[in-house]
Amino acid sequence: MAVYTEVSPAAARALLKRLRLGALLELRGIQGGIENTNYFVTCEGGEFVLTLFERLTAEQLPFYLHLMKHLAHAGIPVPDPQADPQGEILHQVAGKPASLATRLAGSSQLAPAPAHCAAVGQMLARMHLAARNFERVQPNLRALPWWNETAPTVLPHLPPAQAALLRAELAYQNHVAAGSAYGALPRGPVHADLFRDNVLFTGEQLTGIFDFYFAGVDTWLFDLAVTLNDWCVHLPTGAHDEERAQALLAAYEAVRPLSAAERELLPTMARAGALRFWLSRLWDWHLPRQASLLTPHDPTHFERVLRQRIDHPLTSALLA
Repeated sequence: MAVYTEVSPAAARALLKRLRLGALLELRGIQGGIENTNYFVTCEGGEFVLTLFERLTAEQLPFYLHLMKHLAHAGIPVPDPQADPQGEILHQVAGKPASLATRLAGSSQLAPAPAHCAAVGQMLARMHLAARNFERVQPNLRALPWWNETAPTVLPHLPPAQAALLRAELAYQNHVAAGSAYGALPRGPVHADLFRDNVLFTGEQLTGIFDFYFAGVDTWLFDLAVTLNDWCVHLPTGAHDEERAQALLAAYEAVRPLSAAERELLPTMARAGALRFWLSRLWDWHLPRQASLLTPHDPTHFERVLRQRIDHPLTSALLA
């Protein structure tokens, strides 16, 4: 989250009037993240997050917004997009497509214990099952086709060792994706970005999951691997933390047991998750956009995670 587009108090008041949420009390830009413009909005009707979409189109956005509303109505603690009297949840603010969704309670747990990881694993499985009957379909826009398209734009910026790693891992993931085991993986709507800063806690109780704007239909295993790669690694080195991973996986499987194909491909999908975020951070680092509150993420973190996943693959002992 960042501020690319300035939103005036007058524009915020106009949106609140359309949504019948009362007078504006506070409008504050949110620092962090890289994709969209975000503001905290406090008004007579409550506390909300205003998001202006900088890359996603008005045609893509209904999938994300309606998925959030579907999950919220299923009892998953996610932001609930607010509708106007005609039922429309996609709005326009400052010339950009926008949404206003409920602000969730709690704070991010950036140094998670196994109990936090277990709560995340359980909720991730609940989300996967709750979204099975979601009728809208949209692919994960940051999946393998995007990797293949984006890699050539960042390769010229990389030293030889990094470029060789990127080429080799991309070739490997293309090979895996063409196989029958990958084709057998269960699929459905996924969050695809369930990092520590996208989950809220009060103590050890998970109170919210947000930032669904990388969601799409993909393998549930990829979503699980992305989550493991953030919640269950040692951040300075990217090394695997077995205790936290076992807690997360056991809690996930207590709700939705993994299939045989998923168990086989978990180490590979952990590599895929690391590649996806290394590549996107390389792209943002070397080809940045201007924003008034923006700090690009260091891409070398996910390079370390990827190398760890290659040199020390996840083992079947995690799934015992």
